Amino acid sequence: IEVQERFAQVTGVRLYEGYGLTETSPAATGQIRNAPPRQGSCGVPLPATDIEIRSLEDGTTAMATGDIGEVCIKGPQVMKGYWHRPDETAETLRDGWLHTGDTGYMDEDGYLFLVDRTKDLIISSGFNVYPRHVEEAIYQHPAIGAVTVIGIPDDYRGEAAKAFVELRDGASLRFDELLEFLGDKLAKYELPVAMEVREDLPRTPVGKLSKKELVAEEKAKAEAAAQ
Repeated sequence: IEVQERFAQVTGVRLYEGYGLTETSPAATGQIRNAPPRQGSCGVPLPATDIEIRSLEDGTTAMATGDIGEVCIKGPQVMKGYWHRPDETAETLRDGWLHTGDTGYMDEDGYLFLVDRTKDLIISSGFNVYPRHVEEAIYQHPAIGAVTVIGIPDDYRGEAAKAFVELRDGASLRFDELLEFLGDKLAKYELPVAMEVREDLPRTPVGKLSKKELVAEEKAKAEAAAQ
């Protein structure tokens, strides 16, 4: 939001967000051009496009307005399937609906708000913890340059959040200081149980932060500890 507002101030041009995947070639939503963009939303479904928020438990039950679930899309731009991958196609395309693997919710006006990826969801003490929500809270600390949050095994909670952070040049931050900062921003079950400072966090070839390397590292640590 801050980047969006700053861009408009500097250039005089308003950014309009949209959302899509390769499987939707490539767009499914967009902001309404002649209306002010709704902050935090990626817009409304494009013409001839239907979007439903489905239950994370059964993948079929439609969620109520404002409730979080999996984003499912139907429309003429949705792919017919993955090339020579029938099993994955059957898992992703069900009854004509593309199951995106993204979680989100829709407001009363039909605007879509993305929350996270279903595969990144952390189940902590029976509660759903969305890493993106935790990351957004951590980013508010002035010492943070970049952060990635993943789930790690926890004897008490079953699974809990761990934060990997890059600090800004010259900054320092202790874990107890971070927890104190997050105290009024996150629920107790959302708070990280550990923090690790890295000089460089894993990134994809296009520069996006990547979780898979950190997940693999933590899995290897857990397996070694269990031996």
